[in-house]
Amino acid sequence: MDEIPGPLLFLMTVIGMEGFAYAAHRWIMHGPGWFLHKSHHRPRKGRFELNDLYAAIFALPSIGLFWYGIGLGHGAGFAWIAGGIAAYGAIYFGFHDVIVHQRIGHHYVPRSAYMKRIMQAHRLHHVVETREGNVSFGFIYAPRPEVLKAELAKRGRAGVRSPRDGG
Repeated sequence: MDEIPGPLLFLMTVIGMEGFAYAAHRWIMHGPGWFLHKSHHRPRKGRFELNDLYAAIFALPSIGLFWYGIGLGHGAGFAWIAGGIAAYGAIYFGFHDVIVHQRIGHHYVPRSAYMKRIMQAHRLHHVVETREGNVSFGFIYAPRPEVLKAELAKRGRAGVRSPRDGG
């Protein structure tokens, strides 16, 4: 690992985390971890939701790698990877919790095509309140909204929030 420059290892980790986040969201959070994640697909009552526990769960590998690499002296490479995991978590928090779900008040209006696409894809993910039938599980990369809408239409309205439920 020492032969890979630290900043490159960091960048590769941030990019790789999108694949991990996609898989964790699709097959863990919408699978056996639904008991926590379903709170995120329902209207929130209060400031927090059970789904917030995933932030702590997914921080553990980063904390462990920092400790292993720096604390136990096994090499800075582990710390660069830990930093990449933490950076992805910060990016995710900024995009997902702050910008898309507005859990911290702001007046940001997306103007770039990229930000509009990310927000549309995530909103299309949230029209389905059930564990199955969702689209768009990643976050830094999102398929085009028309592709996602076509996929939702092909699946019918199973699990889709009705207009009177806020969908």
